[in-house]
Amino acid sequence: MARLQIDAIAKTYGADHAVREVSLDIADGEFMVLLGPSGCGKSTLLRMIAGLEEPTSGRILLDGTDITDTAPQQRDLAMVFQSYALYPHLTVAKNIGFPLRARRQPRARIAERVTEVAKTLELSALLDRRPAALSGGQRQRVALARAMVRDPGAFLMDEPLSNLDAKLRSATRAELIALHRRLGATFLYVTHDQVEAMTMATRIALLDAGRIEQVGTPEELYDRPRTAFVAGFLGSPPMNLFPAVVSWRDGGLRVLSDGIDAALDITADSGDDSAVLAGIRPEQLRIDRAASAVRGRVTMVENLGSEELVHVTVGADSLCARMPRPCGVRAGDDVGFRVDPAHIHLFHPDSGLRLTWQEPQSVSPEPSAAAVPVP
Repeated sequence: MARLQIDAIAKTYGADHAVREVSLDIADGEFMVLLGPSGCGKSTLLRMIAGLEEPTSGRILLDGTDITDTAPQQRDLAMVFQSYALYPHLTVAKNIGFPLRARRQPRARIAERVTEVAKTLELSALLDRRPAALSGGQRQRVALARAMVRDPGAFLMDEPLSNLDAKLRSATRAELIALHRRLGATFLYVTHDQVEAMTMATRIALLDAGRIEQVGTPEELYDRPRTAFVAGFLGSPPMNLFPAVVSWRDGGLRVLSDGIDAALDITADSGDDSAVLAGIRPEQLRIDRAASAVRGRVTMVENLGSEELVHVTVGADSLCARMPRPCGVRAGDDVGFRVDPAHIHLFHPDSGLRLTWQEPQSVSPEPSAAAVPVP
């Protein structure tokens, strides 16, 4: 298979920076997902790896070999496009076998590989059909089969499920996970859908404005976001973020804001007040009418079937709590919430970097290779 190394890759279009010196090491057999909002540079990065875009600077290595200037067809990589890019006048069998015919492989070898790959993706009964006679999910599997047929070092996928409906997307997602486990191949997958990223990836690289905000397992990004952007991007609904002050009281630190007085899981002898951006995941807020950690007025309750989203005005901020149905409150109720101190996140109000307590400072940025100096 293949190890992909991206070394300080950048791409500019005039004065616009689409990708800003991104470095990433993708291990052999890994399922790496490039995640981020539209326009963050993830598809441009993938196209540079595939050889469809020329980097402004930086290097791309495949198993230690520099392929930055190698022609796309000579890279040991297979690309699966969002639009499938199937030839409408060719049968499924000929679509799958096209990469081998382009390399002038013997007919017997082509037929053998097409049969093998079609069986793996359950396409054997469809080999004589043309793309117009296939469903969206079947077309997606044909596109995957065409990528698999030449046994590439790595698979590059650019939002391959975005054209499918919700039910088919879920089923195809499960098929891709099973396929990755079966093949043990290196997958580099681009998406803006966090559900795809969280369920499929062994690691996620979350991008914003052409830069990597954080790289890690889905659990690491969700449970310990390195920046406020990561915290606010992951989660549905996302993390509640609000301006607050960390203040020392009676041997401990508390987060204070209008309607919020919550203890932190930190003990300290003393400390100066520090302005922060505080964060609490919606599922960590629990209704407790006697609690004073968070108090506010319910503005709306959304019924999601097994769960309910409770929207609450707390001071000048709007927070959301996620809990099993029925939650027992309705719009107009004044309610209190409790929250585990260990589940309160703190970020620098200007840089957005995650904060940790360090003596003798009151609050300081968490050490990180991506950290920027914080005044």
